[in-house]
Amino acid sequence: MLLVYTHKITPRLRYTFKHLCTRILGIPVSFTTTIEDFIAHESMKMSYTKQPLSNEIFIRSHELLFEQGLSDIDISVQNWKETKGFFSTGEKSSLPFDIFAASFYLLSRYEEYLPHVKDDYGRFLASESIAFNNDFLEQPVVDIWAYKLKAVLVNKFTNYNFPKRSYNIKPVIDVPRAFYYRKKGLIRTVGGIFNDLIRLRLRRLYQRALVLSAFKRDPHDTFKWIINKQKNSRFKFVVLFLIGDYSTYDKNISINKKEFVSLIKSVADYCKVGLKASYFALDNISILKKEKKNMEAIVNYELQASRHSFSKLNLPKSYRHMVELEINEDYTMGYIKELGFRAGTCTPFLFYDLDYEVQTPLQIYSFHCLDAALLKHQSQLDKIEAIQRIMQQVKNVNGTFTPIFHNYSFSDDLLWEGYRDLFTMILDSADEN
Repeated sequence: MLLVYTHKITPRLRYTFKHLCTRILGIPVSFTTTIEDFIAHESMKMSYTKQPLSNEIFIRSHELLFEQGLSDIDISVQNWKETKGFFSTGEKSSLPFDIFAASFYLLSRYEEYLPHVKDDYGRFLASESIAFNNDFLEQPVVDIWAYKLKAVLVNKFTNYNFPKRSYNIKPVIDVPRAFYYRKKGLIRTVGGIFNDLIRLRLRRLYQRALVLSAFKRDPHDTFKWIINKQKNSRFKFVVLFLIGDYSTYDKNISINKKEFVSLIKSVADYCKVGLKASYFALDNISILKKEKKNMEAIVNYELQASRHSFSKLNLPKSYRHMVELEINEDYTMGYIKELGFRAGTCTPFLFYDLDYEVQTPLQIYSFHCLDAALLKHQSQLDKIEAIQRIMQQVKNVNGTFTPIFHNYSFSDDLLWEGYRDLFTMILDSADEN
């Protein structure tokens, strides 16, 4: 066990140390404000305060973990060997930066509470982030910093048996619309046919006719391939279905369609099924509650996993609703146009509510690669290199790589050509580690 001496024990301090020391490094951690207890401790120990007590491992603390609420923070990002760091500590410190305060800033998404420019959907942009603007978005810096701390501990406490973790993959498949042509109802189907005729989209009209007459599989119905992939993979897929009401933003299939419900049940036999919350469920807890209840009635188990439409988050409101409804896993945290680490980590972490200054039970799986973000890479080779670059960063710290694909990105559409191979490559990457 690692004992940490500090001048004040706060919820922020407990939260951050437990993520870095316990979740990432696998080291139990406890805290004390009593010097005598610290001196008497015979195992690993370090101090986190303003001045060292003696010749122990000492990290000079920034004020962030001892504050409450939000404040204007002056941040100067500097190079630190192969990575970056901020909140410099001075010569006496065992590390040149306060990795705990810096990690809390990233994990709590402190910057997303501050004034910033949003996109048309009200989403936080990668270009507004400290990581993007200082060229460390593609590094899981929180995990890298934790391993730098481990190196210091290993050097000091040579007899301690440090645990090891292994590289892991959390594949997520987002299903905003299970079928492109089928099961849409008469009005939507007729409307689609007329729209194709008016726009002279004859190829689509022909494809629609083949699908509706059962001569061809619906282009978005890739679930047989997904299930076969799951059968041959040791990583449990998380498949998130949109079952909310049809709206301007959500063009899904109605859960009154028996075949759609049957599809969800069949996928749930092999994969972990969760909820893709509708656009209007983002701010309306009653809608989210209804969708949760409907999904639980279909799969016959308590809903654990959820992701919001359009990868949109309104912090802290979105996460508070999930906490209140006891939805314990979120897959929304990430950027739709950039690969990388929005929260600076490739280790699942708990949501910290900055307004209430409390750690919640909601576990956030920040995604590092969205299929749509790869479209800016023209060639398949460029896409492969982009994914491998991110995966290697995760492998370096034995973290969890979380990619998000959609059911339609496994279709035969030319736009998504090669995406089945990309998904397969990701699954096979663990065997290469």
